[in-house]
Amino acid sequence: MTNRPPSEPESSQKTALGFDEFIAILVAFTTIGAILFWSLSRRDSSWNLNGLLSPSSTPSPSVQPNQVLPSPTPKVEPNAVPNNVLPYSPPEAVVEPRTPSFPTNSRTPSPALLPSAKVIPTQSPQIQTPVPSSTGLEPLITSSALPLVTPAKQKSIIPPPIAFNDVPNNFWGRRFIDVLSSRSILKGFPDYSFRPNQPVNRAEFAAILQKAFDQEPSKTAIAFQDVPAKFWATPAIDQAISAKFLKGYPKKTFKPQQNISRVQVLVALVSGLDLKAPTSPNQILSVYKDAKDIPTYAIGKIAAATANGLVVNYPNPQILAPNKVASRAEVAAMIHQALVKRGKLEAIPSQNIVRRPSPPQASPKISPEFSQTPKPNSKGRLSAGGSSQ
Repeated sequence: MTNRPPSEPESSQKTALGFDEFIAILVAFTTIGAILFWSLSRRDSSWNLNGLLSPSSTPSPSVQPNQVLPSPTPKVEPNAVPNNVLPYSPPEAVVEPRTPSFPTNSRTPSPALLPSAKVIPTQSPQIQTPVPSSTGLEPLITSSALPLVTPAKQKSIIPPPIAFNDVPNNFWGRRFIDVLSSRSILKGFPDYSFRPNQPVNRAEFAAILQKAFDQEPSKTAIAFQDVPAKFWATPAIDQAISAKFLKGYPKKTFKPQQNISRVQVLVALVSGLDLKAPTSPNQILSVYKDAKDIPTYAIGKIAAATANGLVVNYPNPQILAPNKVASRAEVAAMIHQALVKRGKLEAIPSQNIVRRPSPPQASPKISPEFSQTPKPNSKGRLSAGGSSQ
């Protein structure tokens, strides 16, 4: 065999890889050194921990309460106020003001800064506790929350009266109707009319009494033959009977559809209010020119109604017209006066309210010596007692 010169050893792959790794490590260390040098040279960079606590950035929620921080600059205060003063704004509104601050740096910040922006929305929107570092903002929070919790100005419990289209301003019973309609004691009709001259039947009058007076529910109801159990006014009739405002007729009848007269309205109010008859009823009733038309059973009741200011007559206060059918306006006026007597309403001045007549004054006594007509004497002079001197 021919002796061949030894061939050159093949280049080891291990030696080539070691050279490459050396180059990579050198480049890595060079890069890391450049980054460290850059970070140390820029104090306002987000990589510097002291920069995070500087006045130019928003304080992190992880700041201890006892740590004293410098007061925020005017440029950062608009971002701090919305995050603390407006607790009810959605999380997007809290994070959005912080996003424009990132492009101010020369480079895009590292993702490590993103959690600080996501920590703020985790606070409950209903918490109004200010951030400990934002001293002096608590008065602003309290003042901004006041309009949300302060109740509005208390409104009047009584609504304004309904402007009925058939009750003019100069109508004699307008003020009585306004007071009762504003308290839902009397209601109008769907066409915004009140129909003041329309008569009132006994069932309707019982319903008005139920709304006007505080009556306890009736425990013992009378089964009237002419009042069905499911009649709309059955509860009101039962309460009016139990409160002694109304009474039935013989044979257990109530006559709910019968129109009620003026004398019956006054008798019912006097009975329900338990007003006592005066000692001299005829003297009180002398104020009426038609006192003779008052039924015998109602003389004492009408005298009591007159003495307590329940009677309202229109157009002439001296004409009672006791047997006339009561109109809705007259019922409203008499119910109003009964509530004034109960202390539920304030009195309304009206010339149609009948006042109790004042007792007649005693005539002065004349001395007997002046009882005779004086006569002239012989000298042409008058002598007292008619005797000549």
